[in-house]
This record gives sequence, C-alpha cells and structure tokens, in this order.
Amino acid sequence: MGITKSEIFTEEQNQLANTAKVLGHPARIAILQHLFKINSCVCGDLVNEIGLAQPTISQHLKELKNLGIIKGTIEGTSVCYCINPSAWKEIKILLSSFLNLDVDNPKCC
Repeated sequence: MGITKSEIFTEEQNQLANTAKVLGHPARIAILQHLFKINSCVCGDLVNEIGLAQPTISQHLKELKNLGIIKGTIEGTSVCYCINPSAWKEIKILLSSFLNLDVDNPKCC
C-alpha cells in the first residue's frame, strides 16, 4: 500500500479522515459510550467494563486522547479519563457537515 499524500487534501478532509479512523474501532466506541453513561471520570474500571486487557485499553485511550476527544487527569498513581466537551462539539460539527451533504442527485446511477 502506498503512502497517503495528506498534503494534497484539505485540512477538513484530513481531520475528518483522522476522526473516522479513530472512531472506527468498536472498543473505542464502547469506551466513549461508557464515559458518556457514567458522566464522570473513570480510572480503572474500563478493563472490567469493556472486557479487554489493560494494555489494549491503554492503547485505545491513547488514540482517543490524541484525537482530543477525551482528556485525562492524574490522580495518585492512576489517570482518570472523561469526555472533552469542546472537542466533542467540534467533532459533531465536523461529522454533521460531512453527513449533511446532499445525496439527492438525479444523475446518479
């Protein structure tokens, strides 16, 4: 597979693709759903809640944090994670803009 030439695409296209890539794993969706459900920070119970090994959960948390959709605070020896509301709003706007493109094209096969 060739190297993606991301510089030939708009910033919005790159941002949308990166967001879709991060959200494209069911474990990450499950983590986000759990964080929304509890509506607070979570430290150690994600392993029990999601059912994956700690290193796997940590990798998924890292991807979500790199996107900015979650944030973490250090409490003692653990890191507690929660939804980053401003990043969530930005992602909603980005996805809504893309998903609201008009599909009523009579010239389409």
